[in-house]
Amino acid sequence: MHQVTKRSEVLPEDRWKLEDLFGSQAEWDKEYTLVQQLTEKMKQFQGKLGEASALKACFELEDDISLHTERLYVYANMRHHEDTAEPTHQALAEKSTKLSINVGEAMSFITPEVLALSDEKLDEFIANEELKAYRFTLQEMKRQKAHVLTKQEEALLAQVGNLSKAPESIFSMLNNADMKFPKIKNEKGEEVELTHGSYVQFLENRNPEIRKAAFEAVYATYRKQRNTIAATLSANVTKNLFYARVRKYPSALEMSLYGDNIPKDVYTNLINTIHKHLPLMHRYMKLRQKLLKVDELHMYDLFAPVVEQFDMNISFKDAKATVKESLKPLGEDYLNALQDGFDNSWIDVYENEGKRSGAYSWGAYGTHPYVLLNHKDNLNSMFTLTHEMGHALHSHYSDSNLPYRDAQYTIFLAEVASTLNEALLMDHMLKKSTNAKEKMYLLAYYIDQFRTTVFRQTMFAEFEMLIHERAENGEALTPQLLSEIYYDLNKKYYGDAMVVDQDIEMEWARIPHFYSSFYVYKYATGFSAAQSFAKQILDEGQPAVDRYLGFLKSGGSDFSINILKKAGVDMSTPAPIEEGMSVLESLITEMEKMAEAQ
Repeated sequence: MHQVTKRSEVLPEDRWKLEDLFGSQAEWDKEYTLVQQLTEKMKQFQGKLGEASALKACFELEDDISLHTERLYVYANMRHHEDTAEPTHQALAEKSTKLSINVGEAMSFITPEVLALSDEKLDEFIANEELKAYRFTLQEMKRQKAHVLTKQEEALLAQVGNLSKAPESIFSMLNNADMKFPKIKNEKGEEVELTHGSYVQFLENRNPEIRKAAFEAVYATYRKQRNTIAATLSANVTKNLFYARVRKYPSALEMSLYGDNIPKDVYTNLINTIHKHLPLMHRYMKLRQKLLKVDELHMYDLFAPVVEQFDMNISFKDAKATVKESLKPLGEDYLNALQDGFDNSWIDVYENEGKRSGAYSWGAYGTHPYVLLNHKDNLNSMFTLTHEMGHALHSHYSDSNLPYRDAQYTIFLAEVASTLNEALLMDHMLKKSTNAKEKMYLLAYYIDQFRTTVFRQTMFAEFEMLIHERAENGEALTPQLLSEIYYDLNKKYYGDAMVVDQDIEMEWARIPHFYSSFYVYKYATGFSAAQSFAKQILDEGQPAVDRYLGFLKSGGSDFSINILKKAGVDMSTPAPIEEGMSVLESLITEMEKMAEAQ
């Protein structure tokens, strides 16, 4: 195990340049003071939003405050993520969070006050030229009107906001800080620490005994905490039902979809279309079993490599070159923006002591986007790079083409740009590959992306829908009930070619996404939309590229479903998911042929 670098030892070319946001702490402090002053000015608009000119000035101030607050928050948190143990930036991040909450409270009167206006008055504002820049906002407010409460009730709900985070923070503490896994033996027979991070590595081990030991150890540990975790998850569901009831939504699911104006059909369509294509997953399980040469395929075999030792060693430099090559179908303009990100320190590349794990793209309007990586020289990290740059360039295009308010795209759209890049990278690598082993490896990798992003996330989405329905019908979400629902879903999704080990019934207990309810379906729809775009770009060329770049430049200037529809992907129909499934089918067929030939 190589020594992890300290933050102070990271080379300048491997760091992101947060100085582009704030050149010094003094600059940050100055902007912090400015936000406090601007927030004070907000008070003068209270009770005056019935006049167009006051409303316009109020919205302008709101944008100004929000933009500065976002910059402060993003900078402080990204500094904190460079080394989470470093106390100054930890304090800065907390300071920026408190500021965000205060700003939110200071501006909380705006929506209820606008919504207290009559529909006639709202329509008049929507038609008013002076308020043209805020037309979409006003239409949105009118749509939200049915679910907004009186001023006092809204103020009360804003205070409940801190309480409502409790289930998630308790789960996070239990899961990340208090949960201790037993030691297990590695291939050399040495006792090694089992952690969240090493668990996946154990599941990828070529020795089934090691995979099994890790799998059983992890779920035995969760089983010991099942009552606590079931209570936490149940509290989160109760919170959702509380908000749905108070805000007069027919269900918690519809409340979650309402913000993005996503019809419930999009959610149920996804589940039903995937059910229809479960035989593809079952076929792949049979193929996995054959390739792994095991008598039975178990849940702990799902991450085991099906292709003999094929480790691709890809340096960060090579990863950048391959990613750029693979994105050529998107045209010159896109490639220039990508190169700009590579050349101008958008990216924080390698792991260092205390650095936040995982990867993300983030940033604030008015400054280029940033990408945090923990790059290892392997295929996975190259895909992470193109994924996060997909997000970054989506932000770059939205921010460059739209005013602040319209540039913020929804999470529903966020995963499309990132996954499209992955689809193009994979297509490029499959076409280029001449080595049968490499090709097998890539096929397996790609099919597993479908399995984890479309099938697994849809299964999660179905689990969330079912437990909320049960709770809405007054059932108690006991650990037994949660485990039973979860186990049955696994049986359904993986089919008869698979031994669905009883231990998997505890997996619900370790999925942090269940605390951001009805979120994961967006991975599956985003992945499907991206497959659909990729197919169109590779088949049609320029016209499809133009539609796609139009999508990137649309930010959040319209409802997500409409933005996609304009670009040629209609998520309210099963078509994009069907298109994705036809790609998957061809991959499985190709892999089956190669397996036959072996």
